[in-house]
Amino acid sequence: MIVPGGGISLDHTRWVSCRPGFFLPVRVLSRLFRRLFLGKLLAAHQAGRLAFFGDHAALAEPRAFATFLAPLRKVEWVVYAKKPFGRPQAVLAYLSRYTHRVAISNRRLISADETSVSFKWKDYRIEGPDRYKTMTLPTHEFIRRFLTHVLPKGLHRIRHYGLFANGDRAANIARARELLAVPSRSKPAKTFETTAADGPRVLPRPCRCCGGRMIIIETFARGCQPKHRPAPRTAAIRIDTS
Repeated sequence: MIVPGGGISLDHTRWVSCRPGFFLPVRVLSRLFRRLFLGKLLAAHQAGRLAFFGDHAALAEPRAFATFLAPLRKVEWVVYAKKPFGRPQAVLAYLSRYTHRVAISNRRLISADETSVSFKWKDYRIEGPDRYKTMTLPTHEFIRRFLTHVLPKGLHRIRHYGLFANGDRAANIARARELLAVPSRSKPAKTFETTAADGPRVLPRPCRCCGGRMIIIETFARGCQPKHRPAPRTAAIRIDTS
């Protein structure tokens, strides 16, 4: 979740900045987490979903379990929260790996056939190059694991609210930049990627062999076959007028 550190006033005349530390204060967050955690734990005990063995078998009684939890409601719980090491760009880059990719990237796939799928995975318990390993799963098991990361139909991966709501996002961002005296984003320089669709797209560098212009005739994904086929050259007709 990305939360802006302020907002536009109701009359749209000034920017209202937030107070330092307004978002997720550690003390409030720790007490809230303590209450929710102990509440869920007590509910699980009342529903009979907890089992106790050995020296802790007596905790199966509701009164004994409530007595056991009583001291935990008075001690301070520690919640680990700190500022990110990188700047906002690093946070956005981190989030984009989850919002714009599903489960596994193509570069991690090694092979696939009718019976199995092989891919690379990282063992975070090991340091060094040995942490990168290869796993082979039956095709149906790989598909099952992959589909657990696919959102159900009707759910959106990214939602925007407030200043970034789809209806007024452009106007709100422009107004926020104006109130914060932030220069508007400059338009990117026109390159071969921004050339009009009806015009030839020319690479900025000439051919290293002949020095001529390199014109893009087709762009296709890695591993795919190009669809463009050069037209056959017509044989020149020679007429002997001697």
